[in-house]
Amino acid sequence: MLLLDIEAELSIRDQGRVVWSEEAFPVAELAYHLALWLQSPAAGQEDFELDSMQADPGLIRIAHADDGWRIGSILTPDFWTSPVAWEALLAEIKQFDRSVREGIAAMGIEPAFIPEP
Repeated sequence: MLLLDIEAELSIRDQGRVVWSEEAFPVAELAYHLALWLQSPAAGQEDFELDSMQADPGLIRIAHADDGWRIGSILTPDFWTSPVAWEALLAEIKQFDRSVREGIAAMGIEPAFIPEP
């Protein structure tokens, strides 16, 4: 599956601190699942947990708390990003999506298999 074959380094950072990082992460698959989450009626109301074909559920988590949205991973359960407003989270997800699409297009592959967020 093409989603699994497109990998890049993925890091979750918060104020200069690395919360989580992986060298060869299936970024196209993450972009795909984030787009589906954002299209769902639950977007902005329910947490996101990546259910990857290559990794354990929760490798990437986005959770809502009283003070905003935080990003973390089951691999570093004690470390989360600082809380951000929904609009800021949405802007970061859309920037990630653009970066993945640009990378895929640079490889000569049409990124249309990833839904628009």
